[in-house]
Amino acid sequence: MSKLTHKNVHNYFKLNGYHLNGKDLCQVGYSYIKEGDVYEKVIGEFLLDWFDDKEYIEMRTSGTTGLPKLVKLEKQAMIQSALATGDFFGLEPGNKALLCLPVQFIAGKMMLVRSLILGLELDIVSPSTEPLANNSTKYDFVAMVPLQVQNSIEGLKNVKKLIIGGAKMDSALEEKLLPLKTEIYETYGMTETITHIAAKRVGDSVFSILPNVKISKDERDCLVISVSSISDEPIVTNDLVELITENQFIFLGRIDNVINSGGVKLIPEQIEAKLIGKIDARFFVTGIPDTVLGEKLILVIEGEKQEFASDFFDVLGKFEKPKEIVFVPKFKENENGKLLRKPSLA
Repeated sequence: MSKLTHKNVHNYFKLNGYHLNGKDLCQVGYSYIKEGDVYEKVIGEFLLDWFDDKEYIEMRTSGTTGLPKLVKLEKQAMIQSALATGDFFGLEPGNKALLCLPVQFIAGKMMLVRSLILGLELDIVSPSTEPLANNSTKYDFVAMVPLQVQNSIEGLKNVKKLIIGGAKMDSALEEKLLPLKTEIYETYGMTETITHIAAKRVGDSVFSILPNVKISKDERDCLVISVSSISDEPIVTNDLVELITENQFIFLGRIDNVINSGGVKLIPEQIEAKLIGKIDARFFVTGIPDTVLGEKLILVIEGEKQEFASDFFDVLGKFEKPKEIVFVPKFKENENGKLLRKPSLA
């Protein structure tokens, strides 16, 4: 079998119900750029970029592993990522998929690439906060960010497999998803790894890596990712992890978020996990400067002030109990829906 290239379009591929080849898709791209809505123009530009003669796509990173920067992603690496996703999630030619993510980000781009390479029947809708509104179509595979999932609980009965990425899910949303029949996965990845390199079922704590991925830890206990099809050099993250096996890890938290309170290092994400289901609002814990402790642990809650019983924090360890509770009317997020902790306090 000849090697797949970015010019290949699977025979089963459909876009909004129509079988289209590469030439057809370039025409669609031109049409989107000329006459489409804003989100369609971005799709059009990507289609023309994908089918040109260059071996790479240029895009800006989100800054997960450092400062945002312009990177070149090899199209062949994007193809390998699509094949790994298809293998991991058991996707088959003719499966029905939905693109409801903005294509300026890697997750949206990869839904297009997966569909082209794996032969999925792809529907495209505007990347709104309610992507399943007025849509009763049954889908085999959908990718969303947490805010879209939050607004689509009822519609998920028509989705067989859902992957969630782009931002960490809050605990309240995870509780709502646990009873659903849909296969729901939280993914782990970034632009530099060409979207996800690992996934876990909602409710589980252990991430399993996709095919052709290798993981290790550095001296800081942060995850190091090796994917030969993407990069000759390992990708060093700022994510603290516990390695379970050579193929599995538990995400503990961002090293940037670690709080040093009186010499005790606290990982906010682990404290937050213990409060799942106990607070009826979005929340996070963080550290603020303190003259005695260096950093003081506080709990930040979105919305109106609440009162808590004296035993409310008994689920937490001695040093994990917040010294103060702060209420913020509305949390701040980046354009991808990721919670911005420090700016939310400003």
